[in-house]
Amino acid sequence: MSLKHALLGLLSDRRASGYDLLKTFETSLANVWPANQSQIYTELTKLAGSGLITVAAEGPRGRKEYEITDEGLAELRHWLTEVTPQRVIRSDVLLRVFFLGVLSPEQARAYLTDLVDMSQSGYEQLRQLHDSIDWDDGNLSVYGRIALEYGLRFNAMRREWAEWAAQQIK
Repeated sequence: MSLKHALLGLLSDRRASGYDLLKTFETSLANVWPANQSQIYTELTKLAGSGLITVAAEGPRGRKEYEITDEGLAELRHWLTEVTPQRVIRSDVLLRVFFLGVLSPEQARAYLTDLVDMSQSGYEQLRQLHDSIDWDDGNLSVYGRIALEYGLRFNAMRREWAEWAAQQIK
């Protein structure tokens, strides 16, 4: 996935300013694909320059509202249907697990206990996010809720696995 496609996806739902998109990233996509303000504004400029989005309206203080073009929607659909997702997943968490043997058993268990806590915290944050959103029947709401459910289940599974793993260390 790329920031380009994340922005096209958000703009496929409705027009938005860079600020609106930044806030959407902070409240929903940050768990999937984090981006900061400068990254978003830089990418919006590139997308507009390549004709995938257009400035639909300009407001006070240079505020621009963007909307996706037909070419942008075609690019998003192409990416969704014809570009194979990357299967390579790097996990700092699991890489460390491979080498826990260089630590004392107490240190290794402490690492896994911290992972239990981190997973529980992640679960609780996502649950609060879920409860704070006024869900509707729009595409971003329906599919956003599906993606959020993945995060909830992943954190629950990782917590359960870390508890089990800590018990395996003698």
